[in-house]
Amino acid sequence: MNIKSIRTEKDYEEALQRVDELMDINPEDERFDELEILTTLIENYEAKHYVIDMPNPIEAIKFRMEQEGLKQKDLAPLFGNKVRVSEVLNKKRRLTLDMIRNVHEELHIPFENLLNRYELESI
Repeated sequence: MNIKSIRTEKDYEEALQRVDELMDINPEDERFDELEILTTLIENYEAKHYVIDMPNPIEAIKFRMEQEGLKQKDLAPLFGNKVRVSEVLNKKRRLTLDMIRNVHEELHIPFENLLNRYELESI
C-alpha cells in the first residue's frame, strides 16, 4: 500500500484511478483498507476544491415544481394565495417562515435549501 496526500489535480486523478481499480474488491481483501483511505482522501480533496453552492431557494422551488408538474396555482395553499406565489417566484416578495415551513412539508425541499442566503421577511 503506497498512499500519499492528495495535493494536486494530478494526485487526485491518480487516486481516482486507483479507487476505480480497487472498487470491486472483497472487504476481507487486505487492499480494502487502501480503498477506504483513498476514498476519505478523495472526499477531503473534493470538499476543498469542488465546492457546490446550495441552490437559490426560489430556484429550488421552481425545480421541484418542474419535477412534480406543478403550476403556480398549485402552490397557493402553501403561500396564502396565487398573488403571493407569483410575487415570491418573481422575487418581489420574500419567503416567510410559514411559507418555508409549508414548502418544506409539502414539497420536501430541505430547510437548508430554503434558508440559504436568503433574508426572511418577518411575519
